[in-house]
Parts: sequence; structure tokens; C-alpha cells
Amino acid sequence: MKLSTKTRYGVRLMVDLACRYGEGPVFLRDIAIREAISEKYLSQIVIPLRKAGLLQSVRVAHGGYSLAGPPAVITLGEIIGPLEGISPVDCLENPSACDRVPVCAARDIWAMLGGKIAEALNSVTLRDLAEISLKKAENDLSRCI
Repeated sequence: MKLSTKTRYGVRLMVDLACRYGEGPVFLRDIAIREAISEKYLSQIVIPLRKAGLLQSVRVAHGGYSLAGPPAVITLGEIIGPLEGISPVDCLENPSACDRVPVCAARDIWAMLGGKIAEALNSVTLRDLAEISLKKAENDLSRCI
């Protein structure tokens, strides 16, 4: 499984917000600077994350984005799902995508693999990632991920 740039940047965006959880909304421009990611690109990434109910946006003078819930309850799987999808093959989520579904032996392996991937991704929370990031940044919040 290879993750797209969009997904990798989306995870970085969410970890950045987790590092600042409880401090109020954060401007995309500030995240873009800290993460060295185009603000325009980030503005596209927040759309599916908002639709998935993971982000809240505030549109006032001091607006920005914040997590829709505590970092301890948002999992990596919940972030990757709307950005990339977790299923290794299309036929697992949409059996009509392939006429070989009833006889395909490999599909059973893909289903098992997809389950293991989802299990691993759903066992890691944003809080876990923020804590790792803070340790790697030597507790310098401005350098969090």
C-alpha cells in the first residue's frame, strides 16, 4: 500500500492540529508554513476531512480550523479513509466493480489484508502521533511535526 501525497499531508495537518488542541482555531497559512506545504493544497485537503466530521472550520475574523473531537479519539484510519481509502482493491467495497468476485481466490487475501491494515491504522490515535511528534521535536511545540 502506497499512500498519496494528499494523504501524507493530510495526516501532517491533523497532527499539527492535535499538537495545538484546545488552543482555538488554527490558520491554514500557519500550518502551511510549519509543515512546508502549499496553503492552496491544504485548502483542498481539508474538504474531505470536514465532510468526514474530523475538522471544524470557523469563518470569522480570527477563524481557522480545529479538530472536531479530542485527539485521543480520532484514529489514523479515520483520517486516511476519506483521503485515500483503506481497501487494497476496489471490489472489496464495490463487488460490482469486477465480475470475477464470486470465483476470485485472491479477493479473500485482499480482504484479510484490508482488515489487518484497518486494524493497524485504527489502533493509532492523533494523540499518539502528537506525543511522538513532540518527543521528536524535543518538546518544542513550534516544531511539532
